[in-house]
Amino acid sequence: MSSPTVSKPTFEHHHSGLGLSQPKPRVSWQFSTGSNQEPVADWIQTAYELELTSPSTGKVNVYHADSEQSVLVPWPAAALSSRECVTVRWTEWGESAIAEVALLHRSDWKASFVTSSQRFGDGPLQPVRFRKDFAIPPEFTSAFKARLYITSLGVHDAYINGKPVSDVCFAPGWTSYKHRLNYSVYDVTSLLSTEGTNTISAEVGEGWYATRLGFKAGRRFCYGDELAVMAQLEIASPNSTDTFGVFSDGSWLCGPSSIQSSELYDGEVIDMRQEYLDWNSIGAAGMSGKTKILPWTSAALVSPDAPPVRVTESRSPVEIFFSKSGKVIVDFGQNLVGKLQVKSVLLPKGAHLSFKHAEVMEHGELGVRPLRFAKATDTIIGSGERITDWTPRFTFHGFRYVQVDGWPSVSGQPQKEDLSALVMHSDLKHRGFFNCSNGSVNQLHKNIVWSMRGNFLSIPTDCPQRDERLGWTGDIQVFCPSANYLFDTTGMLGNWLEDVAAEQLEDGRGGIPPLVVPDVLPRNWPHIPQAVWDDVTILTPNDLYQYSADTELLRRQFVSMQTWLDNGVDRGDDGLWNPEQWQLSDWLDPAAPPDDPGSSRTDDVLVADAYLVHVTKVFAHICEKLGKRSLSAKYAADSAKLKTQFQHKYITPYGNLMSNSQTGVALAIQFDLYATTEHRTVAANSLCKLVRRARFNIATGFAGTPAILHALTTVKLPQIAYRMLLEKSCPSWLYPVTMGATTIWERWNSMLPDGTINPGQMTSFNHYALGAVADWLHGSVGGISPLEPGWKVVKVRPVPGGNVTSAEVSFDGPYGVVSCSWKLEGNDHFTMTLVVPPNSTAVVTLPSEISNSVSDEDEPSRQVGSGRHHFMCSYVAVAWPPKAIVAANQPPADEDIAI
Repeated sequence: MSSPTVSKPTFEHHHSGLGLSQPKPRVSWQFSTGSNQEPVADWIQTAYELELTSPSTGKVNVYHADSEQSVLVPWPAAALSSRECVTVRWTEWGESAIAEVALLHRSDWKASFVTSSQRFGDGPLQPVRFRKDFAIPPEFTSAFKARLYITSLGVHDAYINGKPVSDVCFAPGWTSYKHRLNYSVYDVTSLLSTEGTNTISAEVGEGWYATRLGFKAGRRFCYGDELAVMAQLEIASPNSTDTFGVFSDGSWLCGPSSIQSSELYDGEVIDMRQEYLDWNSIGAAGMSGKTKILPWTSAALVSPDAPPVRVTESRSPVEIFFSKSGKVIVDFGQNLVGKLQVKSVLLPKGAHLSFKHAEVMEHGELGVRPLRFAKATDTIIGSGERITDWTPRFTFHGFRYVQVDGWPSVSGQPQKEDLSALVMHSDLKHRGFFNCSNGSVNQLHKNIVWSMRGNFLSIPTDCPQRDERLGWTGDIQVFCPSANYLFDTTGMLGNWLEDVAAEQLEDGRGGIPPLVVPDVLPRNWPHIPQAVWDDVTILTPNDLYQYSADTELLRRQFVSMQTWLDNGVDRGDDGLWNPEQWQLSDWLDPAAPPDDPGSSRTDDVLVADAYLVHVTKVFAHICEKLGKRSLSAKYAADSAKLKTQFQHKYITPYGNLMSNSQTGVALAIQFDLYATTEHRTVAANSLCKLVRRARFNIATGFAGTPAILHALTTVKLPQIAYRMLLEKSCPSWLYPVTMGATTIWERWNSMLPDGTINPGQMTSFNHYALGAVADWLHGSVGGISPLEPGWKVVKVRPVPGGNVTSAEVSFDGPYGVVSCSWKLEGNDHFTMTLVVPPNSTAVVTLPSEISNSVSDEDEPSRQVGSGRHHFMCSYVAVAWPPKAIVAANQPPADEDIAI
């Protein structure tokens, strides 16, 4: 039997291996077979050897371990010091990778934060340019390596000798700047000249640090009102133990940018008459201002695992047309997040060319009302010279349509080749894929992927277009399982969770995390505990653990978790939530009026209590995983007691739930809150009736949406779940698809059937929360999910239904690519092909075994090892489509089913 090939090692959850913050980074690898080879059958690693080579000394050490572990393997050698690098490979089998540590100690930093001694604007602040000329001493010119360690108060672009040091955007990203400030590490060896003068330069814009943030006009300078850079360039020679360095200090020069203002909400204004195209090159003019040194930040400097923001795609316009009022509109065919690129335009001196961005058109005009106070407009002031490949530097927009005003041509409009849209987001690995026989469902899934891309820009945000773009905790809490499947989020969300903990554990917080992290809510915003949202402290680390098997992440977040449960939750006498505590709860229930999005048909305290029972149980399991057995027993007992209290408070002796709604019953089913099998049967019948009475329209908000289809499938009602999924009338998942949506909407009816934008203040057309249905698509329609943390054991349990006759899914996880494809042929023949990667296994349950069992516990299954496996069974689905329950005085329900 041939052996699989082994991948390059990776370190922690780091995006590249350059700039590791751990002196003993854990190592992971995957196994695979070539694309033209049959997957290796039943292959399990029994031992491994890691070969570590020091590039500086050439010394090689080999470390052997008898273990099948291949994910987050402990570092086998001594701890690395700051700047130290080691080449790592899986003995002679695999490719090598370099692990290089960042600056681990405050004393490693010789640079200072420098800002302009002259203030450029009072708000918005004009971006500032910094530069320093230097020569490399002769003793370092023969052979060397060079690293740039850089951060800023604001967001920056950095250059050496006029060339960008990277393609990263919005560095250093958004963190809780009071607590943690990211810095970047770049290999800049190839950019330096060993002869004559070199120039290092940077341009710094407001970014999140100083711009206006928050809704209702927001506030400026949430963190500071001086833009600054800190750069440390280190050049090392193999012939010397010494290092030559260039450190930002008071000798650096600075000057104003040609960008007059650049704000996240309002956009960027650039005056090309003020531009010096070679400002960052050797000997450039226009840079004579003095700098001053700022005090060292109180925040910890962090080299994060999270990948940076990049431009990942360029899209051309699909149409350029005139609005009803005669405005030039460019349609890129996809609601996206990023910025415009002007490829070429000759703009007269002093002429203004502006681009206003929006997500939708409304009755023939650009739909700008959902932007609220955000201007979302970029403006170029011409110099009389041709402009090529221009794009704004320090802003981004959520848009599909761009209104162009002032284009200098006879027609007043650009051609398609003149413009493109640059798609931007945190450069996460896209690892989960889904496709099925129903085109509308496929479009829904594409919309979910696009909404995630647009809202994972440095932090997980709520919407990318209006005057908000904040890290709402509840949104990511409900979407995290879907996000983990689609992209590798562990590094990014792990980094963000450190900010959650830092802000939650501040003095005076009472253990309550902010509703948005980083917290830039208005100062008068009430700081009150909230279920669902604040439960992010426990549920999101656990979700990351399920996809990564990283117990250290759980350990790091442990104090945050326990503090929330013990101190943050506002409890009544029975240990459940204080019934007087207002809750966001099932936010944006479709029945809620536009001006009152928190008005839910489900009792808000019931939702909070259901979550509390579940979260306490999850925390007990986490304690067990961390070896805290006495705490695990304590919280397991607490959860059992709370469950009994919930049953007493909300469930009748017969089994009816007090708040008999789609959300209420679905949560009670999914969180296992019913006492008996009989009560569960009552719940199943109740939920089925609720959905049929609603004519298969959705009646859930943020809390209920992730649970509803899972709950229907759990109680053996998959045809009801599929019928609900495939409904096209509003409110439903596919109604936006029928309206041409290319992303997930914030409201089920963000746009009304007549093309009018929902009158509510909160009406985004790019908001991933309701896309949490993707978790059901992946695990039930596609049929794969993690049975053990990290996907070491894969659960394979496809549940066919509706008019979906085939599906295929794949997930490139910690152990390699899992793929599953199934097909229904004729009336009763089910076939499935499953590929399991080496060093992992799968537990398979076929549809015939699901339909013939009373409960999940009764379902037979089989375990298979790695390789390609083929399955078939007889499967006859329940009659399709199920019928709505309609009042006798009403006409029969239309069957508005997507095909």
